Amino acid sequence: MTAIATGPIALGLSVTSAPTTVEAASSQTAPTRTAGVEADPAGYAQVFVGAWLRSSAEDTSSAHARLVQSMGPDVELPDREGDAHARLESVTVVRSAQRSGRAWLVTVVAQYADGSLRNYAVPVVADRDGGSFTVAGSPCVVSGPVRADVPPSPYRLTVPDGDLVSAVGEFLSAYLAGAGEVDRYLAPGVTLSPVTPVPYTRAAVQRVQAIEAVAAAGKVAADGTVVHVLAEVEARDDDGRWPLAYELTLAARSGRWEVAGLESGTVQGGGRS
Repeated sequence: MTAIATGPIALGLSVTSAPTTVEAASSQTAPTRTAGVEADPAGYAQVFVGAWLRSSAEDTSSAHARLVQSMGPDVELPDREGDAHARLESVTVVRSAQRSGRAWLVTVVAQYADGSLRNYAVPVVADRDGGSFTVAGSPCVVSGPVRADVPPSPYRLTVPDGDLVSAVGEFLSAYLAGAGEVDRYLAPGVTLSPVTPVPYTRAAVQRVQAIEAVAAAGKVAADGTVVHVLAEVEARDDDGRWPLAYELTLAARSGRWEVAGLESGTVQGGGRS
């Protein structure tokens, strides 16, 4: 069995003329691998399953079939009926585990146009340097990951309407709907760019919950007080209503609440990101 050389998995893959190979599409030199560091073949398996599901034993010269044959030379092509591949929308990695030595087992989920899911486990073997991979056998259908238990939310205190809720609402209106400048709502030293292009025409806070009791006191706390809140937002655009949620850190200064951190997003300075 011949291992197929690859570059970084995240790079695009292309099929060339026979003999078929998989090439990384990049103008940059591949980074030198450190001895003993194993590369994860998750992306390789994802590309393989996408091609395998779209290939057919009746057309071994198609681009998908040739890609499958180059990535897993010993894998048999499926014998599809009709346009089964047309219903496939996406293939996504859900788990990648190193079994032993150079052997890996990657689980991917295929999503179809009707909303159904099908999970495939793919055996992959890496070379000694972890830079080349081969699919070692046919995919197998397996049960999907079970739903994990969600721990209780730390945001247990409801914040009443007041200065804090107003600060959160005005900030998110600027951040999501372009209603004013984001900078005016930020604490000193914090830098955060609004979402661009502006995604929504309106963003309204529906509920704010906090970790610290001082956030629910109904008035601005002493300077330097920091609180953490979860804001549930109703955003609207031409396509409808979208329920969103944001974890924010706010700091009190000069009689007002200022945004000191956004849990999701790019924040520089004193905030979390």
